[in-house]
Amino acid sequence: MNTFPLLAIEHLSLTFTHTQTTVVHDVSFNIHAGEKLALVGESGSGKSVTAMSILRLLDHQQVAYPSGKIDFQGRNLLKFNDAQMRQIRGKEISMIFQEPMTALNPVYPIGKQLIEPLIIHQAAKKSDAKQRMLELLALTGITDPKRCFNAYPHQLSGGQRQRVMIAMALACQPKLLIADEPTTALDVTIQLQIIELLNTMQKTFGMAVLLITHDLNMVKRFADRICVMQTGRLVEQANTTDLFTQPQHEYTQHLLNSQPEALQNPFDYVHNSEPLLDCESMSCHFILNREGLFRPKQKFTAVDKVDLHLYSGETLGIVGESGSGKTTLGLCMLRLQTAEGVIKFNKQRLDGLSQSKLRPLRRHFQVVFQDPYSSLSPRMTVEQIIGEGLEIHYPQLRRQERREKIIQILQEVGLSTDMLRRYPHEFSGGQRQRIAIARAVILEPRLILLDEPTSALDVSVQKQVLTLLRDLQKKHNISYLFISHDLKVIRAMAHRVIVMKQGQFVEQGKTETLFNNPQHPYTQQLLQASL
Repeated sequence: MNTFPLLAIEHLSLTFTHTQTTVVHDVSFNIHAGEKLALVGESGSGKSVTAMSILRLLDHQQVAYPSGKIDFQGRNLLKFNDAQMRQIRGKEISMIFQEPMTALNPVYPIGKQLIEPLIIHQAAKKSDAKQRMLELLALTGITDPKRCFNAYPHQLSGGQRQRVMIAMALACQPKLLIADEPTTALDVTIQLQIIELLNTMQKTFGMAVLLITHDLNMVKRFADRICVMQTGRLVEQANTTDLFTQPQHEYTQHLLNSQPEALQNPFDYVHNSEPLLDCESMSCHFILNREGLFRPKQKFTAVDKVDLHLYSGETLGIVGESGSGKTTLGLCMLRLQTAEGVIKFNKQRLDGLSQSKLRPLRRHFQVVFQDPYSSLSPRMTVEQIIGEGLEIHYPQLRRQERREKIIQILQEVGLSTDMLRRYPHEFSGGQRQRIAIARAVILEPRLILLDEPTSALDVSVQKQVLTLLRDLQKKHNISYLFISHDLKVIRAMAHRVIVMKQGQFVEQGKTETLFNNPQHPYTQQLLQASL
């Protein structure tokens, strides 16, 4: 390793000028050539703004740097003008963003976007740039580079889009690659593939990598050294082994202790002979758009003749990768998606019921979605959001009685009554998810479908929400249908687990039995990827 660092950030502070809020305080760290450094911390800790400051991607009219410097190969980037920074971006320092669907332009083919860095920075001919990018796409594991080159972003999967972003970032063989949460929205097996790919690319090109993440499992697999940020301050830095075995700062210890804890209370199946929810031979099909005028329409089977049962007070986990049919299965069982087969809830047939006959039953089965921000109306206050269901299903309640129930459920989910008149945008992600849970629980349902309810949350907030869900289940004897691709969360919450692949159940059983002795190769692959 070189004596002098490739990148040296010294005493950096950053202030948003319109609010006069300092969000980065006196941060200092180095990255040497060929080193893999991870910058970890929860949302709002200042990780991403620090990384974006390196490439000067923040609006210079909105930010100020009261102190510090960012030295890249001995040059202070904070003193560079826009023209000088354009020579750095993409050529010497590249960045992979968290969400490739928003980072890629949806109106241009992938190929046009891929060759742009080579044309700008290396004055390459289009034909040469295309050949170079086809080679890079193949190197990143894209199986059909030519098809991918001519495709639009929406025609690729999440894993393929992220590989395209990596290929684009490596086009000019940069000395430093900044990867900002590169695997957050991906399945565990795809996450592992992307991390292995970054490792391979780093060795192939000999570049340094700055990984921004809150996923400690990923950091353990990837980084040589770790810096921990909390509320804009660097609280600890150490090599990976030392930090995981001997964390010094209490915040680092808190992060490491925030992993979901194993489920302690086994479910009593002996005295629960009658299932609350019973599904037989359930299938769901979608008709795809025809590829040509005279070609027949194709049928896609999302759920393929599955049988499922769920008992009162039980948590049933459903795991599998994106596209496996998990969410479609949950929506079918609650009659939110058209399906074939028998669906019984509390011994009553739901399949075949008209919407008008189904409506009074809906209070008994509720849903908590993955993204609370998009599932809560931005135009309604917390009181209106939580109380809306009461107005529909309990019209006999007077206004004061409704408010009392809303206040009671707010306290149950750990929120205060002074939040009643606030709107969703005024809350953190964890608080919004508590509001979504309160909205579901206030109707006293017997079953709640939880669709990736913690995937968008930091580890410590995730642990708080899981603890809340356990407490509510114990108090109200609620059954949970818990959909997730996070196997640690499933192990912490579920009494039984079903593993789905391409619309079918490939394995199911009690949680500890399945985790300790998986039988199907696909289950073994999922567990291996999540270690």
